[in-house]
Amino acid sequence: MLLSRKLWFSEKECRVCGKRSPLVSEAIGVCLECLRSDPKAVEVALEGHRRERLSLGLPPEPPRDPKGLPCGLCALGCRIPEGGLGYCGLVRNEGGRLRHLSGQPGSAVLEWYYDPHPTNCVAFWFCPGATGLGYPKYAVKPGCERGYANLAVFYGACNHNCAFCQNWFFRYNTTSRGPRVGMEELLRAALDPRVTCVCFFGGDPAPQVLHALAFSRELLSRAKGRVMRICWESNGHFSPKLLPKVVDYSLVSGGIVKFDLKAWNPNVYKALTGVDVSPLYENAAYVAKRGLERPEVPLFTASTLLVPGYVDEEEVRGIARFLASISPDIPYSLLAFHPDHRMRDLPPTSRRHAEEALKAAKEEGLTRVRIGNPWLLGNYY
Repeated sequence: MLLSRKLWFSEKECRVCGKRSPLVSEAIGVCLECLRSDPKAVEVALEGHRRERLSLGLPPEPPRDPKGLPCGLCALGCRIPEGGLGYCGLVRNEGGRLRHLSGQPGSAVLEWYYDPHPTNCVAFWFCPGATGLGYPKYAVKPGCERGYANLAVFYGACNHNCAFCQNWFFRYNTTSRGPRVGMEELLRAALDPRVTCVCFFGGDPAPQVLHALAFSRELLSRAKGRVMRICWESNGHFSPKLLPKVVDYSLVSGGIVKFDLKAWNPNVYKALTGVDVSPLYENAAYVAKRGLERPEVPLFTASTLLVPGYVDEEEVRGIARFLASISPDIPYSLLAFHPDHRMRDLPPTSRRHAEEALKAAKEEGLTRVRIGNPWLLGNYY
């Protein structure tokens, strides 16, 4: 049980300004103020990302070899040198040709399981599977689809390196390149009569998006005449060339595309994830605008993890302002942080922090904002 009283967390020192605070994480090494004001601070934060990735045999940063081969599979823009890997760890330059180590249409590095409705999906509060929204076209019942399930497809690779990752164990899937699941096995799982939707997450679906798209196409063909929603949970760094197909399958099936908008300030984003923010917000704008084609069920939703000391009211305000400029009705979830992976030295999100972020998002014009997991909140700082 989470306690409401304040908990003690040791103070850590910002390696740029010397400030000491329990809201500075050793994984980042610098405080929020320095990330926003001092160019040196981002480089300090990247040191931890590079060490972690090198220990796993993965590229310390997205390769940018001018003589390397451009990958183009996601939005990172890797140029992979001879014998090298892309940032995701699943694309290699072998003899001047790109070899996809996984994620081709036939099979992918993934795990799957059935998740009964209502699921703990961030979008559950307007999901057809939990609410019946869009019935009878996009839901089998006018209310919650109890007795039915989501097929959760967990892809074992990612094109980010988030220091707070709650699914950090995907890295072992990447480095072992397993387990591999064939297309027919996954289709049999999806065509179980209980299944009304499929959600691709991970890791992230972007590094193996060719598999996800081929699977979606075949599944919707075989499931014609029944409810079968295609949903995505992603950091949003899809290739802009492939993103339209991602959206198409969700639009036609009643599915939802969820982007995790981790920060607004580019330096804060890079410090937390190890990669540049661009073109995340261009991709988000594209998906959100396509949502106007299907008013019955929201197509696009966003979430932000309220990382103590780093993702504050100012970050949320910038994200909310951006979303509201497209549509004030975009659903936006603010999520409480709990210590995980390399950021276990931070406290969980405080209730005051979450309430201030919620207020800021509404002040920027969003009408559908909620705190997604309030039971994690406490009086921590």
